[in-house]
Amino acid sequence: MLAAGGGRRFGGPKALAEIDGEPFVLRALRTLADAGCEPVRVVVGAAADEVRALLPDPAQAVPAEDWASGMGASLRAGLASLEPTSEPAAALVHLVDLPWVGADILARVAAGATAETVARAAYDGVPGHPVLLGRRWWAEIAGAAQGDRGARDWLATRPDLTLIECGDLGSGRDVDRPDDLPGPA
Repeated sequence: MLAAGGGRRFGGPKALAEIDGEPFVLRALRTLADAGCEPVRVVVGAAADEVRALLPDPAQAVPAEDWASGMGASLRAGLASLEPTSEPAAALVHLVDLPWVGADILARVAAGATAETVARAAYDGVPGHPVLLGRRWWAEIAGAAQGDRGARDWLATRPDLTLIECGDLGSGRDVDRPDDLPGPA
């Protein structure tokens, strides 16, 4: 899970923001667990100590030392943290600011993951998150992940990219500004 950003447009780190009384980072962590994702790593940067303190297992936290340079740094740190293990065959990249992307979406995208997989969720045909990246491609992706674009440019070159339609399960809408959150009931 990429949760390192400072939330410049949001007014602070979105990992610490709450929806329904639950911090985004814990909501995303629970959603990943409910989808059967294992192991889960949480890439931290801005407010790293506060985010790490929320985690049930602080060892899940992976520091992105150069997090301020953009999502590419977070993606590189997350993939590097999985590299020493023999599992998993693929990494499901989920963003902390997607509180309405449920476990059903994550599970659908993760189904059938292999070391060769290049896939991402689509919502009514529009590419979105999560993204599933086979282990075979991790070094190549890390080399291309720069600035705030993460794997976007690398994915754009892939004729083997599979879009997995998830519009029947949700919108894939993210949270960029506080106004994107529902107001008090």
